[in-house]
Amino acid sequence: MDAATHTRRAHSFNAAAGSYAAYRPSYPDALFDAVEDLAGRPLSGARVIDVGAGTGIASARLAARGAHVLGVEPGAGMAAQYRLDHPGLPVVRGDGNALPLRDACADFVTYAQSWHWTDPERALPEALRVLRPGGALAAWWNISDPEEEWVAAQGARLREWFGAGAQAHGAPGAQAAHTLQQTPEPAQDPRYGHPRSRVLAEKTDSASRSVRWSRRIPLDHHLANLASHSILLVHDESTRNNFLAAERAALLAVFPDATIEEKYIVELTLARRPAR
Repeated sequence: MDAATHTRRAHSFNAAAGSYAAYRPSYPDALFDAVEDLAGRPLSGARVIDVGAGTGIASARLAARGAHVLGVEPGAGMAAQYRLDHPGLPVVRGDGNALPLRDACADFVTYAQSWHWTDPERALPEALRVLRPGGALAAWWNISDPEEEWVAAQGARLREWFGAGAQAHGAPGAQAAHTLQQTPEPAQDPRYGHPRSRVLAEKTDSASRSVRWSRRIPLDHHLANLASHSILLVHDESTRNNFLAAERAALLAVFPDATIEEKYIVELTLARRPAR
């Protein structure tokens, strides 16, 4: 993905912040259990910087675990939705490549669906800078289970509509054809978790964990979630509507009761800042 396309897609969410907040999936309790287990400390009482916080989906879950959360979000529309939905949680404008924070101020720096929007070579030193000694960087992605036949079929339809690089369903891994990244990624090495976390594995003492979960939602909810992804947002309204109408018909043939079980695998990578 070239820099201009990356920027356009990264900022496309601002025009759809309300839909993003309403329809994107959240994260299971087991994910936060895994974060605590790999970090060797509880989230309760911890100071957490949630980078690329979006509309606050992960920030709210972290706060519910007892963490003191500060969201960092580059987009005006997303930050405004964050404040609307979570008035008790602070959020500041900024991005992971140049965090507007002092050194050693956080116990955790988290990236929920957002590490891939950073430049890892810049974002990793920034995260380590704001982490206290012994603190942890945690990055995670919801990935639709690629073993589900309808997920693979939907991915093929997206490629038919939007080109070979238009992939769906979360993060690129071993089954890159079923992801919503625009460009193919290298095959996933099981030591690295999500391919975008490769720099974490190469340059830090990191560990990965996979967490399975699912949610049952109406078909319209699923389509609204799909429509909130950047690969659709950067296309014109007519193209989006035509695709979503065709997708509705295709999914109704598989789910005649208009209810879909979305099965996810959350890929987590956690890296520690050395205690000294």
